[in-house]
Amino acid sequence: MEIVQVLKKRKQNVLKLWLDKQAHDAALNGNPFDEGEINDYVEKLVDTFVDSIENSNIDDIKSADFDAVIELLREVSFKRARQGFSPRETGLFIFSLKESILEVLSDDLKKSKEAIPFIITLSRLMDSLATVTFETFIEGREDVINRQTDEISEISTPVIKVWDGILALPIIGTLDSSRTQTVLENLLQEIVETGSSVAILDISGVPTVDSLVAQHLLKAVSATRLMGAECIISGIRPEIAQTIVYLGIDLSQIVTKSTLASALQHAFRILNLAVRNNDTTKTIKK
Repeated sequence: MEIVQVLKKRKQNVLKLWLDKQAHDAALNGNPFDEGEINDYVEKLVDTFVDSIENSNIDDIKSADFDAVIELLREVSFKRARQGFSPRETGLFIFSLKESILEVLSDDLKKSKEAIPFIITLSRLMDSLATVTFETFIEGREDVINRQTDEISEISTPVIKVWDGILALPIIGTLDSSRTQTVLENLLQEIVETGSSVAILDISGVPTVDSLVAQHLLKAVSATRLMGAECIISGIRPEIAQTIVYLGIDLSQIVTKSTLASALQHAFRILNLAVRNNDTTKTIKK
């Protein structure tokens, strides 16, 4: 198609118009527009895309000529996913390139018999690139979500050294298989590093206890005992106690306490420790 050669000559016009569209879309969505930052990858994309198009490959997205374009799109999509852009904004990003090309070539398309075939072929090509963009964007968002989930899991399962030889692990939220694994890894690692002999699992922040959660707790207790430490479960609220009895879960071999304070007192007794209240009240003479 002769239009392809015209497009190559008007590459800078496409670039300018596409940048204008990016600034307009950013303003509509209330996003900051850093022209210097956007120029870095928009100019690369336009150069690489327009230079890659030939009469022989415009209808073949699988052509090796477009590998560099796809790689750039993947890089940009990952970046936008991590920056918090929405799927709609990411879609407009690539579709506005097609609009820019057609607008720049509008006069030539009106005069050319190749206009309709060119528009159809270009649309197919851009739709394929948009698919790559969306797929990569989804991968990027999943990567962000997985990383945040891991970080939240680490934060929500801290192992605290409350006394020499005594560790406490307050559990907040629901226990599932993956989180139980994180809890076990953190707890066992801390037992090894500190040489603690008593571990307190406080479940006062666990909303409900069902048979699955109970099984995860039993696994944690068993693993702790295998490391040579005694395990105490605290935070047994009345409703949780009723649920455990109703489900027929046997915790008779495990020390359970209603509060973290009572669990800590029991841990002191295990280690033959005593806490005394020193009376420092002074007599005031008149």
